[in-house]
Amino acid sequence: MLSSLDGVAAPTLVTLVLAALIAGTSRGFSGFGAALIFIPIASAAVGPKVAAPLLLVVDSILSLSMVPGAWPRAAKRDVAVMATGTLAGVPTGAWILSRSDPVSVRWVITAMIFALLALLVSGWRYRARPKVPLTIGVGAVAGLFSGLAQVGGPPVVAYWLGGASDAARVRANIVLYFAVSSSFVFASYIANGLLTTSIIGLALVTGPAYGFGIWCGSRLFGRASEVMFRRTAYALIAAAGLIGLPALDGLLR
Repeated sequence: MLSSLDGVAAPTLVTLVLAALIAGTSRGFSGFGAALIFIPIASAAVGPKVAAPLLLVVDSILSLSMVPGAWPRAAKRDVAVMATGTLAGVPTGAWILSRSDPVSVRWVITAMIFALLALLVSGWRYRARPKVPLTIGVGAVAGLFSGLAQVGGPPVVAYWLGGASDAARVRANIVLYFAVSSSFVFASYIANGLLTTSIIGLALVTGPAYGFGIWCGSRLFGRASEVMFRRTAYALIAAAGLIGLPALDGLLR
């Protein structure tokens, strides 16, 4: 049974572990979606300045197992161009996270979650031929979102899914892209003092649940109905966004 860790009570640890399990399953299946589920719940539990670095550490380490399978399938040039823009956006997002009021950041994160969810649900995709300047721009936006709240996936997904590549290629691109972009976020979080020893302790607790979720999601890929899975993921993201609303703190916490 979980006990307190670095001042984090056992019920809060249970919340983080359950959120990590669900988020990891989404990550393993589709390559994205973990932050949209984990960040609003974890931010409500321990604050955004802990939630974002915690997910970064856990996801970066445990999703490395997905890289070898993604490497031969990914369009490496496209990933490199996208990462160029990300390198510009990440430091700004990390700077905002480190210097802003936690409640204000949570409101911003919640607004971003619902806006990105609306983008995913709408089914909108960029249908024109990808161009280098636009790809860099999308990468910069994704980098800003990643630096602030680890939610850089949806802009990248909406951009890449509209192309001629099949689902396996897009998924491989996303996995490889986040492996690269995470290194940028690590550097920015360290520079802004967001990575602490307490984050490592929480990562050791939540990591196994997240890793098990990734394993389950990866097993489901190609077996479960993608339509049903996406609908379930969208519902979970919406629920996480609602749970994370600062206005509901008095009722839910």
